[in-house]
Amino acid sequence: METTPETNPETSSETEYPPITTELSRNLNLLHITMMGVGMMIGAGVFLGVGNVVGIAGPGGVILTFALNAVIALFTAMSYAELSSAVPRAGGAYNFARIAFGRGPSFLAGWMEWFASSVAGSLYAVTFALYTVHYLTQLGIINVSGTQLLLIEKGVAILVASLFIYVNYRGASETGTLGVFFTLGQTVTLAFIALVGIGTAIVDPERLANFKPFMPNGWGKLLITMGFTYVAFEGFEVIAQTGDEAIDPRRNLPKAMLYSIFIVVFTYVGVAFASVIGVKDVGEPAWVWIGSHGAKGFGEAISMLIPSYGGILVTITVIFASTSALNATIYSATRASYALGRDHMLPPFFSRLHPKRRTPFGALLFTGALVIVVAAFLPTIDVASSASMMFLFLFFMVNLCVIRIRRNMADEMTYGFVMPFFPFPPVAAILIQAVLAIWLFHMSPLAWVVGPVWVISGIVIYRLYSKQRAIRTEDEIVVLQEEPIPEKEEFRVLLSVANPANAIPLAQNCYRFCRAKGNRVEVEVIHMVPVPPQVTLSDASKYAQPGQEAITEAMLYLAPRFSFGSTMRYCRNVGRGVISAAAERKADLLIMGWHGKGRKGFTLGSTVDPILERATCNILLFKECVHQKYMKVLVPFAGGPNSAFALETAYAMVEQNGGQVVVFNVAQPGKPTQDIDAFLAETVPRINAPDSLFEAKYAISKDLLKTLLEEAEHYDLVVIGATEDPLFQQRFIGSLPEEFATHCNKPLVMAKAKHPVKSFIKRWI
Repeated sequence: METTPETNPETSSETEYPPITTELSRNLNLLHITMMGVGMMIGAGVFLGVGNVVGIAGPGGVILTFALNAVIALFTAMSYAELSSAVPRAGGAYNFARIAFGRGPSFLAGWMEWFASSVAGSLYAVTFALYTVHYLTQLGIINVSGTQLLLIEKGVAILVASLFIYVNYRGASETGTLGVFFTLGQTVTLAFIALVGIGTAIVDPERLANFKPFMPNGWGKLLITMGFTYVAFEGFEVIAQTGDEAIDPRRNLPKAMLYSIFIVVFTYVGVAFASVIGVKDVGEPAWVWIGSHGAKGFGEAISMLIPSYGGILVTITVIFASTSALNATIYSATRASYALGRDHMLPPFFSRLHPKRRTPFGALLFTGALVIVVAAFLPTIDVASSASMMFLFLFFMVNLCVIRIRRNMADEMTYGFVMPFFPFPPVAAILIQAVLAIWLFHMSPLAWVVGPVWVISGIVIYRLYSKQRAIRTEDEIVVLQEEPIPEKEEFRVLLSVANPANAIPLAQNCYRFCRAKGNRVEVEVIHMVPVPPQVTLSDASKYAQPGQEAITEAMLYLAPRFSFGSTMRYCRNVGRGVISAAAERKADLLIMGWHGKGRKGFTLGSTVDPILERATCNILLFKECVHQKYMKVLVPFAGGPNSAFALETAYAMVEQNGGQVVVFNVAQPGKPTQDIDAFLAETVPRINAPDSLFEAKYAISKDLLKTLLEEAEHYDLVVIGATEDPLFQQRFIGSLPEEFATHCNKPLVMAKAKHPVKSFIKRWI
């Protein structure tokens, strides 16, 4: 998550929030949005895809291409469903990336989303034109060929695109109602074709021989055809765009996404089967004959399957399918660019709403221009491949978003749907989509030019325009006041202070640890401003005074001794703000206070739990450590990965003259004890401590917690390593270190050491 500096609204172009003066109308029900998703998927995928896929992968390949793509799409659809239920707003992937990764990645997500949907819309306009003109040519109404025929096809594509741009201008209700009409029409006709194909196979089983050989060109061709047709499964993206206009979006958006996938996969597989079954007595293998017709192979096969009226049926189906998909993609692309304009990532004109129709006519104007230009100038195969490429990039990012948001912000979200088997679906989708994007080069090298060029252009626009103008959102971490240490040297400590009362004790304990580290230590103090949820971001500074006092107290104690810096920030979730600051400032150690009590549903507290689980540095939690001297320090030892850091902390805290650190191991009867002497022999030289400070002590007891608590009564301070068990396991089963820390009445420090590999993953994922 990016952090943004607090600025003066009178002197900065950065706006606090978008003015709440207009909103989209909310009148799309579950049927509307489900049919919009289905309509966006059942378009060019069948009509352009079948002929090309059969020619490349064979008769079995076309079935497997659609079936396997549906499985992959289902993984991503679950990511969209979870995120859309938590963030039901127009913008889709743009909103998810804004929350998960900050402004830059979110702009790229919206930028790709806008282009992907617009290019898909162009593809559907071209599909409509190809089949309609082809049918009129067969009827003898059009009697031209070559360049003239191409110009007519392009003209029809532009005409139908213009028509549905106007439909979208009329309003969401008209868009949704018309989408339902066309989508139901296409679904019924395609279902009829599939049933005819199944019936034909039952009556004439010899036609099943058309599936031999099943994969004539090898299984590797599936990667090419799956990448090419992946655009046929992007309907959940348009559903995500309806968050501002759907009725009960937290409930209906996930349902519509999952329903649409199941409807479409059965339709695709049934129609692909009917296409292969439909070919008979052509003097060559059916798959070769279908493939030879390319984009028109589906229509030719169905005309043979239903000789009397197959041609007109296909034409009617194309009209229904391509126009419903065109309608949905224009809607989706418009909402994506509207969201960018709403947050000032693009000029405010993109967020302009028609005063009467409540439609984003500014975004629609630019979207329409993009749809028409692509339809007019790009070849059909390259249009389809470019759309697939952009959706693969987009879905890759969305799957990363769902992982990051679930891990970092799950406790802040209100979910209407939570995917099962997390994180397997998004991880599997990421890996497979990366492979499909690479293999798509074999289908269209131009797609690997168009896609990256659009992404690079987005990066340039963000750097030159959007970065300085983007507005803040409630999910961002805002820097209210900062005096950082510019360059990190050897060891940096981030000291988190909550109020002036605990600032001095924490600063004293911080000093003890830093003194043991040597001279090249830097200390930065952070205070997260606690602002009530109902208070707007612009009023956050009103709650900053206690933090300023706390930072001043810590500064007076630490600044004369170490390189010193400070930062005061605002975030709706204090834990996430601290975690982000620790990663951003490249802290080696995070020191913070702990009140010593857990909350219902948490092990140590709603702020401490996420920090212990997600922070990328070493952590020390100080509980009631207000004494000036610690002569006897207890270190409970069970051989865990945090034991060495706990011992180092105990050495830093104990009085060097006359102090003593006791390393204590308690084991149950019949269980082996830990070898404390071996642990000390390995660890003490590493922390440059004298051997005389440390003593080993053992005990046998059935009740480990009781024995530890009784032993702790004889010491001035206890330093214990945190458990490595997952937090959800601790909440239901419990863990000894956390239970001991909660019940111990003595001053206590809980230590958790960073794990290099886990910290790297946490930092980037």
